[in-house]
Amino acid sequence: MAKHDSDHLAIRAIIENWVIWRDARMWDRFRTLWHKDGQMWATWFQGSYEEFIKVSAEGFKKGARINHMLGAITVDIAGKRAVAQTKIAIAQRAPVEGVLCDVTCHGRAYDFLEKRKGKWGIVMRRHIYEKDRIDPVDPSARLKLDKKLLASFPEGYRHLAYLQTRIGYTIKDELPGLDGPPLEALYAQGAAWLKGKKL
Repeated sequence: MAKHDSDHLAIRAIIENWVIWRDARMWDRFRTLWHKDGQMWATWFQGSYEEFIKVSAEGFKKGARINHMLGAITVDIAGKRAVAQTKIAIAQRAPVEGVLCDVTCHGRAYDFLEKRKGKWGIVMRRHIYEKDRIDPVDPSARLKLDKKLLASFPEGYRHLAYLQTRIGYTIKDELPGLDGPPLEALYAQGAAWLKGKKL
């Protein structure tokens, strides 16, 4: 097997294991996917992967239910650095305005990876939020949203942000979406990473 192929497979394994181990709360295994300085950015959290593990575990105990599904993966490798993009769907279930709902958000995981001492690991994970929707678990239920609050969030993740706000999270604004300056800035950051620049 060519070196490039083995690197690609190693990175793909990291991305696929991220979803299984995170959603199954296999935190000891999840830790092996990251470098020590790894950072995780999402709508509701920005910080170290260790803190992400802590708040995710605490959230689950409080009833938070978040799952991830993966699609196609593409990886750009430049020496010991890589950027991977993966089609992803984020699903969360929680009560919204007194109605149990599912929110599904489609987009991409955008991972900055590096090979250190022969081992690939995540240095930063970001998400690109392309579109989302909210559905009552009971299709006969009537859901009435606060239109002003809903419109205050970016289009790509406004329903996800609405749900997460209602259960007590503070949501980061101006995250990358289907297009626009935040997405272009993320692409530029990825290109710079592959050229050896710091995050």
